[in-house]
Amino acid sequence: MSLAAPAPATPGLFQLPPLALYIHIPWCVRKCPYCDFNSHAAGPELPEQAYVEALLADLDIDLPAAHGRALTSIFFGGGTPSLFSARALDRLLQGVNQRLAFASDIEITLEANPGTFEQAKFRDYRQLGINRLSIGVQSFQSAQLKALGRIHDGSEAVRAAEMARAAGFDNFNLDLMHGLPEQDVEGALADLRQAIALAPPHLSWYQLTVEPNTLFWSQPPEIPEDDILWDIQEAGQALLAAEGFAQYETSAYARAGRRARHNLNYWSFGDFLGIGAGAHAKLSDPDGTIRRSWKTRLPKDYLDPAKTFQAGERQLEAAELPFEFMMNALRLTDGVPAEQFAQRTGLPLASIATACSEARAAGLLDADPARLKPTVRGQLFLNDLLQRFLD
Repeated sequence: MSLAAPAPATPGLFQLPPLALYIHIPWCVRKCPYCDFNSHAAGPELPEQAYVEALLADLDIDLPAAHGRALTSIFFGGGTPSLFSARALDRLLQGVNQRLAFASDIEITLEANPGTFEQAKFRDYRQLGINRLSIGVQSFQSAQLKALGRIHDGSEAVRAAEMARAAGFDNFNLDLMHGLPEQDVEGALADLRQAIALAPPHLSWYQLTVEPNTLFWSQPPEIPEDDILWDIQEAGQALLAAEGFAQYETSAYARAGRRARHNLNYWSFGDFLGIGAGAHAKLSDPDGTIRRSWKTRLPKDYLDPAKTFQAGERQLEAAELPFEFMMNALRLTDGVPAEQFAQRTGLPLASIATACSEARAAGLLDADPARLKPTVRGQLFLNDLLQRFLD
């Protein structure tokens, strides 16, 4: 065992971290065969009003966990949040702001799909104070989009990015996959080049994985062989770097000043409230107690007044905290300041000294004692690095 047995969290070391809010809207036009998120095919009419009321009632229950902190970011995830009308989202945001203060520079992100119906609402969303979009492009190629079960085509994806900028979004992300069925290196790079030509400030570029409880798990597609996947990864990273996109997380690339603040809060072991069907939360108390919780998963149950919103909760034990912290922080290519470990966990840095020393000796962790930062080798063998921080 490479960890010293952690003592209980020490309130003197602990500092309440920044607070974010995640809002889950679980409906999609159609469930994609690769998707393992809590998403459900929408009926002819969405229960917008009832769901907004439920979200605010859910938030009311969780308010004490905010401990007076302002929200630094809000993220609407799904599902397809852009299926909701601007009117419903306006009512929801006003309700949230009546309950919690917003930081003056709050980042509010909405996930959107490139269908023309959603595009027409972009300007309305921007006027509500939503200042960042994350557009689920996945690919610009017809064959790949069809294989992924997407309902848009490449030209709609291009228009979505163009209309986002025209609607006043100077900060948006394009979500792009690689390693798709029958995709070769040039096909993956063609997608990247098209995305880069649209001048997004941020790109999420990640490999398709086949997850349990998806259609692809029971009916696996034919994805490229490992050597092709490796070639795609190397060539794509080189192209992104050459075009000014700095990789700051395993699958996140951004121009200067455009890193996703909401996700950075996750990865630096910040706190986040989670409301909506199946939403998860990680929350800290001033005494250093840290809890994870999750909400009722099925929309019909979440909307049922006879049921409770919360499905489960557990307190993180001191022995779990090193791995929990590192599992997030070491996804960041620059890592985090070493002092943040004590501030976010309440444990002394000495409790992971042995594990850090062994990881540095193996060439997985950077030698700088002031940062907890993976080396290039550590990024490639992240699971091996993280194993050293398991109790």
